[in-house]
Amino acid sequence: MEKRALGKTGEALSVVGFGGIVVMNEDPSVASRLVAQAVDRGINYFDVAPTYGNAEERLGPALEPYRRSVFLACKTTQRSRDEAEKELQRSLKLLRTDHFDLYQHHGVRTLEEVEQILAPGGAMEAFLAAREKGLIRFIGFSAHTEEAALALMERFPFDSILFPFNWVCWHQGHFGPRVLRKAQELGIGILALKALAKRKLREGEPKKWPKCWYAPVDTPEEAELALRFTLSRPITAATSPSHAELLWWACDAADRFRPLSPEEEAQVAKLSEGLEPIFPQD
Repeated sequence: MEKRALGKTGEALSVVGFGGIVVMNEDPSVASRLVAQAVDRGINYFDVAPTYGNAEERLGPALEPYRRSVFLACKTTQRSRDEAEKELQRSLKLLRTDHFDLYQHHGVRTLEEVEQILAPGGAMEAFLAAREKGLIRFIGFSAHTEEAALALMERFPFDSILFPFNWVCWHQGHFGPRVLRKAQELGIGILALKALAKRKLREGEPKKWPKCWYAPVDTPEEAELALRFTLSRPITAATSPSHAELLWWACDAADRFRPLSPEEEAQVAKLSEGLEPIFPQD
């Protein structure tokens, strides 16, 4: 699988990242098999978070045999120094590692949260102390609003950003271009989440994919177009959705990757018409 440089970190990541929710609620033996298959496919970037149910507990033992050869990213939704420190220690223990390659402020939405993170006694103090101790190597964030992402990038020299760079959100929500431009200007490593999302679930619509809160792409062909849209931009990698089948669709698409032509870009824009983007959220 193709690998791309992550900003100024000196690291090269597989263009598809293993989203930790893939192993949530799976049998430990299944989790181990999925991780082994992912490594076999060329994935060296794994991303997880405490909010993903028992994903950390499942991923830790499964990833242990490969830990030295992979890039492991984790996150915290805690916004104070003390709580972020506690959560970091718990995550390190569950994931059976002495450090994270990347630790991220998770799911930042509001300017109030940005202030909490960066204020005295805020979570950033825990991150900086952990980096000093060698518990984390790089500092990043994931954000679910352009407002929060832009504010964070203006206030701190982050190593990476994880953001929804998605075909429908981009065309129908006008969501993503400003953030991508800013991250590029600053030389920040750019990672994508929800690349294979398609639309919001309709009210009362049965969930085909139980671990997805949205409707993802419907076919491998659609997955390929969606991933090509994201990876045709200056983005290092896209984390996978929460089901193994969707992960393998993404891997297959990555193996065949070629940038979208102008005609294909127009085709993707056309396909997105009439779809309700999952971001921006109300």
